Amino acid sequence: MRELLLEIWTSVRRNKLRTFLTGFSVAWGIFMLVILLGSGNGLKNGVLANFGTYATNTVSISGGWTSQAYAGYGKWRHIDLKNNDLEIFREEFPEIVDVAGTAWYRGSTASYGERFADIVLRGVLPGMQRIEGTEVVKGRYINDADIRACRKVIVIDEALERLLFPGEEALGKAVKIQNVIYRVAGVYKGDAQQRNSLGYIPITTGQLIFKGGDRVVDNIVVTVEGLRTDTEMEAFERRIRTRMAAEHHFDAADESALWIWNTMEQVRNMMVVFGGINLFVWIIGLGTLLAGIVGVSNIMLVTVTERTAEFGIRKALGARPASIIRLILTESVLITAIFGYMGMVLGVAAMEAVNYVLTQAPAGGDGPTVFLNPTLNLSVAVSATVVLVVAGLVAGYVPAYRAAQLKTIDALRYNK
Repeated sequence: MRELLLEIWTSVRRNKLRTFLTGFSVAWGIFMLVILLGSGNGLKNGVLANFGTYATNTVSISGGWTSQAYAGYGKWRHIDLKNNDLEIFREEFPEIVDVAGTAWYRGSTASYGERFADIVLRGVLPGMQRIEGTEVVKGRYINDADIRACRKVIVIDEALERLLFPGEEALGKAVKIQNVIYRVAGVYKGDAQQRNSLGYIPITTGQLIFKGGDRVVDNIVVTVEGLRTDTEMEAFERRIRTRMAAEHHFDAADESALWIWNTMEQVRNMMVVFGGINLFVWIIGLGTLLAGIVGVSNIMLVTVTERTAEFGIRKALGARPASIIRLILTESVLITAIFGYMGMVLGVAAMEAVNYVLTQAPAGGDGPTVFLNPTLNLSVAVSATVVLVVAGLVAGYVPAYRAAQLKTIDALRYNK
């Protein structure tokens, strides 16, 4: 093996500039492939980051307005979902794992002593924490006991804690909102994109205080399992419409009466789009790399031409065609791999630099994230390695085959 590498090094050293220029085209091709893959990965991560910790296997159901009369009921009737609908979803739909309801109540002012801050109240069930991935940093979230007893407790975010309780412990303190006193049960990690603080209260407490006991739920969020195809998902949504239509007396075909937002479908559609983008990136990147492969193949053909007499002597001394093929393929793979790895390292370094700049830059306003963490994972590095090896073999095959087919007498007579 040592002799083989020495022969390759001697051949490369005789043609330094030609080898460098050819290798540069390979490095540039793999560099662009890494940059394109990293950019596609950053775009994908940015879009998925907008879901945050929210569960992606959720379906959200909320009442709408009927667009047609039905069974004696008038047109343009608002459909109000109620607490008993939560039980229907729990008991009659085996695909559903978690069921949670939520209701929004108008914005107001939270006060503690002489300190004030704007707040929006949201009535929730305990399951909403699992669905949304809310991170409680102090105390606890709303629990079942709060729901049953209609307790006046609240879970506030860190921003509100800093405003109302600077240097103090918020847990157990009384916060006044619209002349109602709530005890702080927990503090959660807030969202920097929210303009006003958001406080979670038991949904039954909110219904009692703000709705006069009317058990209205603004929307119901469920997590589902076992629905893997579009046909299964469509059948599931039809069953929801049919059951809710029977419960609230509207036509099941009236889509405006019930709004269903399928997060699973949205995520799956995005994955299809990103899969297409990834395929397009590989095609463009491999096309760029192909130019480098052609260059390596050309330089190997020139090498074979220049060493024709040498190969003739080798054959005359008993060298087998396989040894000549191994020499040419090894040289081709080494040139491609060395320069290709240089391009890959530079590409990865460029993506890491971009990621560093993004992490150091301040958050850009309240808009959604578009580009995030454009780094590459191990699978991409392995794929690029395979591409490099295959590219080297492809580039060296034709010259190696040509060298192996040389007739000994013709090679010995060859005069450059």
